[in-house]
Amino acid sequence: MHQGTQEVEGIVNQCLPNTLFRVKLDGEEIERLCHLSGKMRINYIRIMPGDRVRVETTPYDAEKGRIIFRIKK
Repeated sequence: MHQGTQEVEGIVNQCLPNTLFRVKLDGEEIERLCHLSGKMRINYIRIMPGDRVRVETTPYDAEKGRIIFRIKK
């Protein structure tokens, strides 16, 4: 985790083009637009709607995030 970022968990609601996803975070009503981290792209980690993920967010942009981990069921 980088300085100034926080990690939260959520559920993927929608898959969009170019490895973008709409994620509903736990404890929040809004959805965030999230992209995949580089390690997940390199290792071909597939994300589908309904998957639980860990998202890294910054205090600078409340609408975007980065998916860093897919939580196994």
